[in-house]
Amino acid sequence: MKISLSDATLRQAAESGTDAFLQTVVDAIAHQAGGTLTADALAQLSPDQITLWAYVILRDELCDGGFIQLIHNGYGPFFFLNPFAKAMRLWGLKDFSKLLYRARELYELHAEALTQPCTDEEFMALYEQFPEFDDLDDAFMEREEEFTNGVAHYLDEHLTDFIDITHG
Repeated sequence: MKISLSDATLRQAAESGTDAFLQTVVDAIAHQAGGTLTADALAQLSPDQITLWAYVILRDELCDGGFIQLIHNGYGPFFFLNPFAKAMRLWGLKDFSKLLYRARELYELHAEALTQPCTDEEFMALYEQFPEFDDLDDAFMEREEEFTNGVAHYLDEHLTDFIDITHG
């Protein structure tokens, strides 16, 4: 899908920081694809566009509630049964890729329990029932800025793989 952003918009976003730069590109991708990461949206986007949008979703989920929340909210199959970790490795984020593979192992062991409908109280109890996710959550949070900067660096180096840049 052709997604265009102006050079001025990109420059302003980059001057505002890594998060603003990523979010500007992801917002443009999401807007063009209908706003929700659905099968229809995926069919319209390139693998790089999907991976970038997915990283922002994953980062936001992990920062908000960790891997348990990510899995409970239904993202487990997308991140752990697709080549997302491989894409991160290919983008130069080897340590992040390894972290995702460790999370996948836990996902495969506990997916059924973590994806059951439950009350808020039962959801909060999942954190006590599955403390093995704590180390992965901590490892991500300790290096989130590094991982996000790595994604932004890849985006910057391959920008035309994601969007068309307009001038003027």
